[in-house]
Amino acid sequence: MIAIGIGCKSGVQAGDVVALIEDALARVERDTIAGLFTVAAKSLESGLAEAAITLSLPLLFLPEIALKSVACRTESRSERVVALFGVPSIAETAALVGAGEGATLILPRISQGGVTCAIAKSAGGQA
Repeated sequence: MIAIGIGCKSGVQAGDVVALIEDALARVERDTIAGLFTVAAKSLESGLAEAAITLSLPLLFLPEIALKSVACRTESRSERVVALFGVPSIAETAALVGAGEGATLILPRISQGGVTCAIAKSAGGQA
């Protein structure tokens, strides 16, 4: 299984989220998608919720502590995100947590239109 991690600026539009996720999925081998994962601080972003509905995927919000537990395994770094959340990448850490213990990034963070996306694959194919 794969997990899609999402980060975004405030007020992001659902269409921008959907477009970036579709771009990301086109870059990896398709597998069962566990869902969209992001930091709990983004729980009021209606654009994320609308994108999840459009894509028929669950949207799960993760505590910052969970993201910090995998921060050393990211491949990219945003100083702005470090200052705000204490992790190098919301998208990458959320994908890793969402895919479960032993997960690996199969698509490091990509960004467009105020949205970031990363994809992780679960160890043994299970998320």
